[in-house]
Amino acid sequence: MGLQYDDSTPRAPATRPRGWLRAVIVGTMAILFVGAAVGFIAFLSQLRGVEIKPARNADGIVVLTGGSSRVSDAMELLAGGYGKRLLISGVHPTNAVSDISRSLPDNQSLLLRCCVDLDRSAVNTRSNAAETRRWVRERGFKSLIVVTSNYHMPRAIVELSHAIPDVTLIPFAVVGDRWRDEPWWTSGATLRLLLSEYAKYVAAEVRVRLAGGGIDLAPELSDQPAPAPRRPATAQAN
Repeated sequence: MGLQYDDSTPRAPATRPRGWLRAVIVGTMAILFVGAAVGFIAFLSQLRGVEIKPARNADGIVVLTGGSSRVSDAMELLAGGYGKRLLISGVHPTNAVSDISRSLPDNQSLLLRCCVDLDRSAVNTRSNAAETRRWVRERGFKSLIVVTSNYHMPRAIVELSHAIPDVTLIPFAVVGDRWRDEPWWTSGATLRLLLSEYAKYVAAEVRVRLAGGGIDLAPELSDQPAPAPRRPATAQAN
């Protein structure tokens, strides 16, 4: 009589596939971590530690609001003749010209009334770029000095280069007091700011590169102003 095998006998678990999968996951995570670290170092290498005046004049100047002393530095460039006109992009809708002039010297306040345009529509860097494109096209400018904080400059240039590729961009990076007073790696707040900005910079780079290849993940709004709402039909006045 032949031997019979019981199929219900438990078999040894297949450990090899699981071990291989674990190795792949760990290896992938290690590659991603190294890539992110190298990218972050490359991002930091773009950040200037001191303010350097532009090497040349430009048709216009744009300052992206959001950081201390950005507007005052941009006004100094305008007063120094580095550009014909200044756009302050990202002004809060409730802020008037008088609110801005209070923080400026008298000579710059005069320039604010004659040679400065305010953009109250932009709410982020991408919309800064869209409003700057509208302003540049209206003025016919071909070169532009870009004023923003040093940590924000790489992303600003990515967005502006994509929005106005035919305009020469000249960066002027504003260096804040915190950056001057202590190394960034000794401040937890500064480190968090840099990591957050790096993530946004990478996201902007990816989106712009995909858009260049015909894959637009977030289509831009038209430069044309939104049409006025239609009024309900009423009887014609005599």
